Amino acid sequence: MKTRYISMFLFLMLLLLLSACSVSIDEELKEARPAVEEAFNSKAKEANNENEHIQYYLPFGFEIEDESTPNNIILKNGSKTYILFYNQQEEADSEVVYEATIKQKEYDMNELYQDDQKFGFFLLKEIGDDRYELTVGIGGVKVTSEVKARNIKSEASTMMIIANSVVNKQD
Repeated sequence: MKTRYISMFLFLMLLLLLSACSVSIDEELKEARPAVEEAFNSKAKEANNENEHIQYYLPFGFEIEDESTPNNIILKNGSKTYILFYNQQEEADSEVVYEATIKQKEYDMNELYQDDQKFGFFLLKEIGDDRYELTVGIGGVKVTSEVKARNIKSEASTMMIIANSVVNKQD
């Protein structure tokens, strides 16, 4: 009898623990939106990487995996992969990359940011159980990755910091 009560108690504790760990997508987006907007509006980080077309900032832990495809840089941070796409013909206030991106598929969330000098976007598409395709961009630059719901805020903010740092070398 005592074992039965202990088992029920442990089961309830496990259930409470699991429910406390789950993240609501609505809660995560509520926190992610202002974080991305802040990264969009912040002063661009100083570039610490470059190729023949652009200079850009990569946060600690990020490394370049591949630059062999024109206009794409594949980045890694641990086991996570990111695609940094750039169109050096487009300025920071351009909407061309955004328009081309939203024509490819329908997004569950589509946030836009704009000031006098740049145009930004934050797109999210559910792709599976607790998995989302996240794309953020500014002008002719976008960064895309696959993320879990609980990481949307931190990933989106970091990705916007990268996008905000990109500078065309021809300028």
